Amino acid sequence: MLKIRLARGGAKKRPYYSIVVADSHSPRDGRFIEKVGTYNPLLKKDDPNRVVLKVERIQEWMAKGAQPTDRVARELGKLDIVKWEAGNNPNKGKPGKKANERAEEKAQKEADRAAAAAELAANPPVVEEPVAEEAPAEVAAEAAPEAAAEEAPAAEEAPAVEAPAAEAPAAEAAPAAEGEDKA
Repeated sequence: MLKIRLARGGAKKRPYYSIVVADSHSPRDGRFIEKVGTYNPLLKKDDPNRVVLKVERIQEWMAKGAQPTDRVARELGKLDIVKWEAGNNPNKGKPGKKANERAEEKAQKEADRAAAAAELAANPPVVEEPVAEEAPAEVAAEAAPEAAAEEAPAAEEAPAVEAPAAEAPAAEAAPAAEGEDKA
């Protein structure tokens, strides 16, 4: 199938398009049959050199079955060569399936929170302060002697291990101090 389409040229950030007749399977900027115009989007819209077309050749190719792409049809529609209408896709702005699922999950979480808050407001929790304070104090008092007994052997071993390490820096510092006196 033949297409009348844009082939990009120009430099980076400076586009310049050739309007070409090409096979629909060939690459965008690749092999084409004939160049039938140019399009320079950097020029002002009222500039006559913005779109330059070989109208006779375009009409011949369209008679042979070439179909213009949407962008080229828009430009040809300005010259009344082709009737161009803007496409209408009413589903384009709607969120996708995953976005709908996320919105439903969020609404469900908010509903659960609101239900929990309403239930909490309807049935406030009963707080027993005197019993709550005495029970942990008794448990902590019973656990304290056991914890102290477990920590005591560990405390005895720790100084024995640290003692040689504490002596070594002092031994190193003493010769350095004597060497300074001689100088």
